[in-house]
Amino acid sequence: MGQAARTAAGVAGAAAAMSLLLGCTGHSDDAPARRPASDIRAGAQADTRTDTKADSRAGARADTRADTEADVRAVARTGTSRQVLDVAEQLLERDCMRRHGFRFWVVAPATARRDFPYVLDDIGWARTHGYGAEQRAALRRAAAIDPNKHYLLSLPPDRRTAVVAALNGPRPDGLTADLPNGVRVTHSDTGCTAEAERRLYGDLPAWFRATRTTTVLTGERMAAVQQDQRYLDAREDWARCMKAAGQPYTDPRISRATAERGVSRAREIRLAVAEATCARSTGLSRVAAAVDRSYDTRLRQRYPGAYGDLARLTEAALPRARALIARG
Repeated sequence: MGQAARTAAGVAGAAAAMSLLLGCTGHSDDAPARRPASDIRAGAQADTRTDTKADSRAGARADTRADTEADVRAVARTGTSRQVLDVAEQLLERDCMRRHGFRFWVVAPATARRDFPYVLDDIGWARTHGYGAEQRAALRRAAAIDPNKHYLLSLPPDRRTAVVAALNGPRPDGLTADLPNGVRVTHSDTGCTAEAERRLYGDLPAWFRATRTTTVLTGERMAAVQQDQRYLDAREDWARCMKAAGQPYTDPRISRATAERGVSRAREIRLAVAEATCARSTGLSRVAAAVDRSYDTRLRQRYPGAYGDLARLTEAALPRARALIARG
């Protein structure tokens, strides 16, 4: 479910901490962006709504060697399209921030995560990883050593404010998106982030509208799937299977939340394997995928402009992104 996977959870804790630290509201768009935010950006941005940008960069390598040329350039050869675009944007932001007299680290993205938006259904993966405890641990380690966060913390208050303005622009205006849920979000069309996206994608207003709109639609699609009677009927079968396996959970969201609150590794593995086994044997996995496709098709037909712009601008940006990474 590609787009849903790319717009999953953000580092809300780091963002909140940075917001408190900065003592300012700054600005940003409301929707989770299709790419992650550094701690500087996450703590600096807020506009008419709260930013919850996805943060696979916070889950970047738990390594003290951020921004190594080898790691960054390897992305152009082996990374996903999303990872290539992410690194290219960071490189452009780094160059822009340097021109403003600030430091900015490019962090090579982590290996692409496995995402199971409705139910864990890979039994082999569950036996090895559970619900991804090692991924969650890597996120925490990487957040703790994020060089951009530590740089921001090292600055006096007036310099922190200047960093925010340089990265995000002085005011949350210039870019506007009226979302399908009735919310209007705005963002600055100046600052290093806007400059990077303009250089990479060309049509910045169209990119802003497309990413914010499709992100909201992803959330709406997933909510619709989980309320669809076909999904609910299959989930009941799954719950009976889970109960028979000694795991009395009625919803995959509950079993996953139980594991993520902290249980022993053995307990997590048992629960994950039961969830995946029941997802397969009862057909919940198949039903969820089919219902998801049906809603995705409807939304693409209803909002062809947003999805079309996203695909067009992304495809055009990839050659530029690879060239930027090769240049370093």
